Amino acid sequence: MSDLKLKFLEVYSILKSELLNDPAFEFTDDSRQWVERMLDYNVPGGKLNRGLSVIDSYKLLKEGKELTDDEVFLACALGWCIEWLQAFFLVLDDIMDNSHTRRGQLCWYRLPKVGMIAANDGILLRNHIPRILKKHFREKPYYVDLLDLFNEVEFQTTSGQMIDLITTLVGEKDLSKYSLPLHRRIVQYKTAYYSFYLPVACALLMAGENLNNHVDVGNILVEMGIYFQVQDDYLDCFGDPEVIGKIGTDIEDFKCSWLVVKALELVNEEQKKLLYVRKDLSFCFFISAIRIRFAYPGKALSQENYGKQDPACVAKVKELYETLNLQDVFADYESKSYEKLIKFIEAHSSTAVQAVLKSFLAKIYQRQKQRKATTKDQTAKCTSYCMGCPAVRKDGPNRFELAFWMLYKLVTLDRIKARPERV
Repeated sequence: MSDLKLKFLEVYSILKSELLNDPAFEFTDDSRQWVERMLDYNVPGGKLNRGLSVIDSYKLLKEGKELTDDEVFLACALGWCIEWLQAFFLVLDDIMDNSHTRRGQLCWYRLPKVGMIAANDGILLRNHIPRILKKHFREKPYYVDLLDLFNEVEFQTTSGQMIDLITTLVGEKDLSKYSLPLHRRIVQYKTAYYSFYLPVACALLMAGENLNNHVDVGNILVEMGIYFQVQDDYLDCFGDPEVIGKIGTDIEDFKCSWLVVKALELVNEEQKKLLYVRKDLSFCFFISAIRIRFAYPGKALSQENYGKQDPACVAKVKELYETLNLQDVFADYESKSYEKLIKFIEAHSSTAVQAVLKSFLAKIYQRQKQRKATTKDQTAKCTSYCMGCPAVRKDGPNRFELAFWMLYKLVTLDRIKARPERV
């Protein structure tokens, strides 16, 4: 472990101790132990790249000058504020996404005796940030700018999360609305600002810079954040959970992922049916559906697979991704994105800022990923005849069958309800 990371972790212990002894709240032994356990479980568990980037960026902006102990501590404290913000986002995000693992361990809310208390813990994490800033930065000339910066970035991130969530509302799922502009909008607000812009902005403020003079730096960092999220979308499907520390659920959660957006651009009409079916059923379909339904009794009613929890449906989507060579499409995107970012960075007038931006890019370019075995080898037979399951005949049930089955269910349900109870 590097000396810088050791120092960073030392500062975490100091900040945690200050919060656990905050005179504004009279802790009991139980509450203090709960908060300490919650902090240790959620805040320092990741790679700490966002937090460490504040120190790295500040050192590069100082262009080789030796940092004082106070400067190192303050840069670490700002870095930890970002890690606290990250923990706040992740704790609540895991609840909203119904995730299982995070950073190689169970999500906080899935631990025994935690459950939905995690929602309050997330809010508590967010409220720790202004307390850290007030204690260590209120005498600094950039204190108000720091408060504004964190508030602005939190607003942008939660707004991006809102856009992401409302695109996956139950009963209103529509893949035809997914596009690269929508994906970019979600990513720009949900990920790019707090993961890329915020660490550099903190370092710039510490260095005495006015953020209004660095709009171009923000734009480059946002582009970098979008590239990072496309990587993340790719790893969600093709990455090894042992390596990336989580089990991807973008397919099951009907996420507006870069992979599904690119798939929609590349599929033919038959392949598109493996992802979703149009919601334009009309009454005339019921008539034709009767014959089809009796011709194929007991089979699934749709080929639709995206957004389904069934592992066989997920496997079908991944198999389609492989058929479309999305791994090669991603490799091409990654290469071109890197070249574009380098061009933007080298056009900047400040060599110190260039060094900061190149440092960021080096950390994320070609993050570790592992190709999984083909889904054909992984697919297990679906015993429940899930929509799109490989157990269903190749030509697949269609919207006529679905329409009939809906009518059949309504009729039989009414008959069951009307049936007198047996004595």
